[in-house]
Amino acid sequence: MSSTISGKVIAITGGARGIGFDTAKRLVADGARVAIGDIDEVQMKEAVTELDITAYARLDVTDPASFAEFLDMVESELGPIDVLVNNAGIMPTGWFHEESDKITRRQVEINVLGVMWGSKQALQRMLPRRAGHVINIASLAGEGYFPGVAAYCGTKHAVKALTETLRREYRNSGVEFSCVMPTFVNTELTAGAGKPKLLRNAEPQEIADAIADLIAHPKPQVRVTRLAGKVSQLQNVLPRRMLAPIIKVLRAEHVLLQDVDNNARKAYLDRIETN
Repeated sequence: MSSTISGKVIAITGGARGIGFDTAKRLVADGARVAIGDIDEVQMKEAVTELDITAYARLDVTDPASFAEFLDMVESELGPIDVLVNNAGIMPTGWFHEESDKITRRQVEINVLGVMWGSKQALQRMLPRRAGHVINIASLAGEGYFPGVAAYCGTKHAVKALTETLRREYRNSGVEFSCVMPTFVNTELTAGAGKPKLLRNAEPQEIADAIADLIAHPKPQVRVTRLAGKVSQLQNVLPRRMLAPIIKVLRAEHVLLQDVDNNARKAYLDRIETN
């Protein structure tokens, strides 16, 4: 696979930690020319030192001008962008009626508008070359329904719909679109959250591997893990009366409400409120 990735110019948003960082690490190992953007400049400097890369910039994905400056930097430093990975996202947890308007807006701005700005600006660069690939990181919450993350589910449903619509709209353009839908991943984003019974969390390296595979062999979407993906798909296939016992066994309606350790999530929640 590394032979098909080696030399490609790949830009990753939210690349300083979690899935973004592990994806950058995997792609650098495969010989890609990687650039990362992140709003957390301190963490980003640590990341680029570990990754041994030189192309990076502060990126606020909610600001189209910031996104344009980031992509301009990537093309100036590394050359035309082959792949954009829209990875930046946040996931607060709790009862919807108690969620602050500020954090609801932040989810829409980062998780949805950030992906829209990135996809649009990538297209403007890729269409004249009739080549490129946009990979949007959604979630199994983008096809499921999880109490405790209502707004987050809404944003990830939007990312999935956006990606598939763009894939069809630009089918003959030479630009590929893919959607990655992970289950719970062992990163700071899920710190303190409960876990569904019988299903394991994914590791960020597994998501990185899935992204690398998409770059080498483009396809519309991928779910990680495979078992969690199969279970997720059942939500839109089975009648409610058959689905209810499965949800009960998995405790899927409790893991992001009753099973959450708010103290363990405090550092993450504080960070996403301010960055």
